[in-house]
Amino acid sequence: MTNFVLHSAYHPTGDQPEAIRQLTEGVRQGAHAQTLLGVTGSGKTFTVANVIREVNRPTLILSHNKTLAAQLYAEMKAFFPENAVEYYVSYYDYYQPEAYIPSSDTYIEKDLSINEEIDKLRLSAISALLSGRRDVIIVSSVSCIYGIGNPQDFSGSAITVDKHTPFNRDEFLLALTASQYVRNDLELTRGKFRVKGDTVDIFLSYADYCLRIVFWGNEIDEIYTYEPSDGHMLEEFDYYNIFPASLFVTNKARIESTFDQIRHDMDEQVQWFLSQDRPLEAKRIEERVRYDLEMIHELGYCSGVENYSRYFDGREPGSRPFCLLDYFPKDMLLVVDESHVTVPQIAGMSGGDKARKDNLVFYGFRLPAARDNRPMTFAEWEQFTHLDNEALDQPSQISTIFVSATPADYELEKSGGVIVEQLIRPTGLLDPEIDVRPTKHQVDDLMEEIRQRVEVGERVLVTTLTKRMAEELDEYLRRYGVRAAYIHSDVDTIERIQIMDDLRKGVYDVLVGVNLLREGLDLPQVSLVAILDADKSGFLRDHRSLTQTAGRAARHEHGKVIFYGDHITPAMRQTIEETARRRAIQQKYNEEHHITPHAVGGAANTGNPLSSLSKAAQENKQYEVKKLYEAVQTPIINAMSEKELQKSITQTRKQMLRAAKDLNFMEAARLRDDLLLMEERLKTLTK
Repeated sequence: MTNFVLHSAYHPTGDQPEAIRQLTEGVRQGAHAQTLLGVTGSGKTFTVANVIREVNRPTLILSHNKTLAAQLYAEMKAFFPENAVEYYVSYYDYYQPEAYIPSSDTYIEKDLSINEEIDKLRLSAISALLSGRRDVIIVSSVSCIYGIGNPQDFSGSAITVDKHTPFNRDEFLLALTASQYVRNDLELTRGKFRVKGDTVDIFLSYADYCLRIVFWGNEIDEIYTYEPSDGHMLEEFDYYNIFPASLFVTNKARIESTFDQIRHDMDEQVQWFLSQDRPLEAKRIEERVRYDLEMIHELGYCSGVENYSRYFDGREPGSRPFCLLDYFPKDMLLVVDESHVTVPQIAGMSGGDKARKDNLVFYGFRLPAARDNRPMTFAEWEQFTHLDNEALDQPSQISTIFVSATPADYELEKSGGVIVEQLIRPTGLLDPEIDVRPTKHQVDDLMEEIRQRVEVGERVLVTTLTKRMAEELDEYLRRYGVRAAYIHSDVDTIERIQIMDDLRKGVYDVLVGVNLLREGLDLPQVSLVAILDADKSGFLRDHRSLTQTAGRAARHEHGKVIFYGDHITPAMRQTIEETARRRAIQQKYNEEHHITPHAVGGAANTGNPLSSLSKAAQENKQYEVKKLYEAVQTPIINAMSEKELQKSITQTRKQMLRAAKDLNFMEAARLRDDLLLMEERLKTLTK
């Protein structure tokens, strides 16, 4: 059995050793859930990595969005380079689900674009789990609770080739086809195989290399992997497991046997519609199902084949679909990052899906079985992870660690009210001081605070209650010479990433926003966080939101927070008292260990394995040559005709969206700049 091997130039410091000890002990004693309360910058990820090494269990790390999942993936890959660290998120570049809008009698067909690289990473994650390895860490978004194929069918479709076991070549080729690999003797690409005499080459769907099997009669003479670009041999094997090319595989015999069940359910649904005097819906569902079955019989699939997954999986009506969690062993370790956001996201996934499917079923577009192609409900998630109230009384093999700077009541309840605190930062930095000031003349007061920070090269974050307030404040600051920008939900993801980058680099000194929590980005240059109308109770002014927002100033040695309000709300008081408590603990630790607080000097950058332009040096270079690039690009764009511009704008927009979905934000930003230049030129031509 391979153990986790942690690589790091650092050792646990501050209260990290105690947090690691408590969490490890809790997992070993069978605790259902534990909560790690770690302040911003305290090294929560490093603590989790140490716990994973100590308990040595297959681990799933849940994050609430792709970008943060990618950051965690990069960090874990750096900590565990010798182990299987995998990435599992939604593989759609674009996804428009099938839907029906009764009010306008509008049917919307499913439309999607699959990212092949992320599809490869998903297959790699599943293959790692089924390989028998225990040293597996999968970093995932909440998409891991969505339906995929039956684990038994997937593992049953794996092909084992062994030099010491006779294997007929033709039988091997049939097995590859059953595992959804496609023969192509002209071009070998991912998910394809080619045959040249006794040699079979397979480009594995879950890897960046090819596998070559050389037969000698009914025996296997050679098994080795090689680089697809130049044929360079990588590694030789005596045996090898080839996993399927798709997560959605099923037993062929089961497909044939399920056709009768699908037709039976179709007939029942037709009769029900006719009994309700709805002949249109009866005809619609009959035509749809008959067409789908014919397509599946001839091609092996149809559009929307996932709506029949319950039949192919052999599941009972109403039962939940299989998902990534079903591929883990029973003693898995589950880490829920930013749990105060991730847990509610899990809870909200199934509701919208159900409403959409109910419409499709009620109006005859889908059979009732379509409802069983869905994400896990929250109750099912709790039951699976042994967090439901009935399971809490019994010993649990699955252990859950909630990680957050501001755990919600749910996490605290499931942890039995016991939390593991991690308040000391390796840098010695303290939580920021909080100052409460009246709202009268708050903008003038803020302007003076901004001026002081700008003079010494520091940055400022300002949060407002509404989008309009953010835009108006941004305009006001610019009018008086402040280099400011604003972000809110109407600003697209690419723009937000670019604006954050520009704030770090000093293009802007002030960033105004409504919700600066969801970005989840490191801004150590920020020394002041100002919260306008802090006394307006409600969303983003509760205790957790105020504490999270205040934490944005915790990475700077001169960090300070100003609450503008005419009275102190319970949420403000709780935040102030909790921050003061943490500061006292941090200050005492620094004094006892003779630590002088120091800033990290720049945003942590571990690199993103999902992006070819992730290195800081590349980012800086790209930023420096931006103006030169525009000077070169503008004459080219100016030479284009109106028709050429329109075509190029369409292509560039698609490329930009694809780059953003790939988390390649620097490339997306470059394409966005091209797009703006072309759109500006097109406006000039059409005037």
